[in-house]
Amino acid sequence: MNSPLSLHSPEQLVRNAFQLLKPEQNDFAVEGVNHLLTIARTIQASDLHLIPEADASQLRVLFRIDGVLHAGGVVPQRASHLIARLKVLAGLLTYRSDIPQEGRVRTGDADVEMRLSTFPTVHGEKGVVRFFVGSGSFRRLEDLGFPADIQGAMQNLLQQTSGLFLVSGPAGSGKTTTLYAALRFLQESSPTLRSLCSLEDPVEALLPGVSQTQLRSEGELTYQRGLASLMRQDPEVILVGEIRDRETAEIVFQASLTGHLVLSSFHAGRAAVAVSRLSDMGIEPYILRSGLLAILSQQLLRRCCSCGHIPEGCPACRHTGYQGRLLLCELLSPELNNLGRSILNRDDADRIEELAVSAGMIPLSERGRQAVVSGLTTSQELIRVFGPQIGSLPENG
Repeated sequence: MNSPLSLHSPEQLVRNAFQLLKPEQNDFAVEGVNHLLTIARTIQASDLHLIPEADASQLRVLFRIDGVLHAGGVVPQRASHLIARLKVLAGLLTYRSDIPQEGRVRTGDADVEMRLSTFPTVHGEKGVVRFFVGSGSFRRLEDLGFPADIQGAMQNLLQQTSGLFLVSGPAGSGKTTTLYAALRFLQESSPTLRSLCSLEDPVEALLPGVSQTQLRSEGELTYQRGLASLMRQDPEVILVGEIRDRETAEIVFQASLTGHLVLSSFHAGRAAVAVSRLSDMGIEPYILRSGLLAILSQQLLRRCCSCGHIPEGCPACRHTGYQGRLLLCELLSPELNNLGRSILNRDDADRIEELAVSAGMIPLSERGRQAVVSGLTTSQELIRVFGPQIGSLPENG
């Protein structure tokens, strides 16, 4: 059920909150940050952007809701104090505003995880707070909206004792949420205890029963070094937060071929494109064919509001016509007919997808068209997320 506050526009909520604060108050920054974080959570924003204006005393506020940025107005006074307060909460260096910094915002609330990223601009320091599901709010595979055929296939794949299960998609598509849910499934479904470990940059939520390690790209503990050492820690299941380069990809596949179940993510818009890019990275086709269990590609779209997408919308959807997110996904496995041979032949992404579809894979584009026909989203939303190359769309979107 929506909070009464969530029915107001983000700009109105920010304006109302800061009208009650006086810049000369000693607790201006503390209360201002508390208001901004509360508003962001109330309207279910995934990100809060604080951007310095040309007038250094002003700070522009933006909220990302259901994947789209919404204006939150301008905070006119003592803008830098708000960024400084967030840096204190995140344990960052308040006296350094000339370098990027990142840290976890600690508020003592187990229901939400927040991470602050700061970055220098010509007008001052910019801050972005990202909101994640907290360690106390565990989500499972059945909570994420997977189609029944894909959820069942994923559960079967996760029963394997070796191989790589890869989740692909653009930033903000829910890859980490899916990987965490997969770990929880393994914890609950395994008949015996299993050694579960992770290497992440950053750790987005704390998972009981999982040995999680926070990596720092600028430090000595990189994905490659961490994974090489972790292999000697008797793990059975390893979560590698992201495959970013050839070195990480090689050691991930090495782990998948030596008796470990490996879960990881990869930036690619389609499952077939992920296969092609891994090949382009230099992963040998026979290793791809042997080590890869499956690639789940996913994307999030805005879901039509129950108001029926009337032109002016309704207060519940803030007059956008959309409320909440809809998961689209496709699952590609080398075990599909002729697909393994196509990988060995280094076929391009279009050929790999063509073979996968002929073997029964429902691609993202078709899942999207089905969602439009069912009235779950609109053709305009499909084009916004996938671009005009999505092809012919149903007329009733």
